[in-house]
Amino acid sequence: MITPAARRRTAGARLPLRSGLEGLEPYGAPQLDVPVLLNVNENPYPPSQAVVEDIADAVAKAAGGLNRYPDRDFAELRAELAEYLRVESGVTLSAGEIWAANGSNEVMLHLLQAYGGPGRAALSFAPTYSMYPEYARDTITEWITGRREEDFTLDVTHALDQIAAHRPSVILLASPNNPTGTALPLETVESIADAARDGGPIGPDGAPTAAVVVVDEAYGEFRRDGTPSALTLLERHPHLAVARTMSKAFGMAGLRLGYLAAAPALIDHLRIVRLPYHLSAVTQAAALAALRHREELMQQVASLREERDGLVTWLRDRGLRVADSDANFVLFGVFPHRDQVWNGLLERGVLVREVGPAGWLRASVGTPEETAAFKAALEEVLGS
Repeated sequence: MITPAARRRTAGARLPLRSGLEGLEPYGAPQLDVPVLLNVNENPYPPSQAVVEDIADAVAKAAGGLNRYPDRDFAELRAELAEYLRVESGVTLSAGEIWAANGSNEVMLHLLQAYGGPGRAALSFAPTYSMYPEYARDTITEWITGRREEDFTLDVTHALDQIAAHRPSVILLASPNNPTGTALPLETVESIADAARDGGPIGPDGAPTAAVVVVDEAYGEFRRDGTPSALTLLERHPHLAVARTMSKAFGMAGLRLGYLAAAPALIDHLRIVRLPYHLSAVTQAAALAALRHREELMQQVASLREERDGLVTWLRDRGLRVADSDANFVLFGVFPHRDQVWNGLLERGVLVREVGPAGWLRASVGTPEETAAFKAALEEVLGS
């Protein structure tokens, strides 16, 4: 709340807001106190008491050294994240091929700080994650969007044409894509990576550079069987980066820990632009404790996949269109007035997200009880 005294202090002051930011609102999904929250793709299962106790103990130990700066390069955490990816995806990486930050949002910002900037462009394909253009805006990078197909897949010929036309310095590919849930075939990623090898900006010497291809796998652990990770392509493509997060599958959204895997040379560029000691000792300790329980935390992924697939079938059985999903959410529609459906669900205690193409809504996969509440509410809304 802004007090009268605060208003007096700022009255008449014309602050020098950067051009292009006038009238903009901060990013954020609605945060409402309702019984069923299915709007921000969270893992609905809180950590077990054993995980909570381990994290609390780790943080307590870290607190004893908070008079000192944390490990600036968080070597132990990078090694443990590499080990996790080896088990999860079968790809062996060194600690030097891992980077981490305060959520995958900050990881992406580091990439745009290192490779974007005035006179450079970032390319993606809409509909996709709504924060991408904000990363570009914040780094004064031109934002270019190609298109996705009617079924939200990516046409390779169109993608290659966009690369040739714009010579972007960064290409952002969400797989599974948010808000659609669509995963990209490895063949598509590899075709784009091949074109990007000399498809970036022209350097000062007149020779082409590579475009950095970023595959955002924030929801990668939820991919269906037989859908490999783009991590398997890293060895052949030094200009490729694959981003992950502990917010979704690990159920650690409140921890704010995102990370990526890439060639050591790319990681070194991110180290240039990061703020000093950007990962606190408390964050590092909590993340390491959570990783010690990865098998327990990942057991929830299988049940969420099953719940998702059942929800997709249920929605389609009611005549709705549903995008194929490899994530922990579903995009469904198409409604002539989606705001009315959204409000009808909210009146019944269920919060989903108005996002993506016109007429579509997105719902996170919740617990079986939450899914049942969502189904009952939707049937009431559609039947009214």
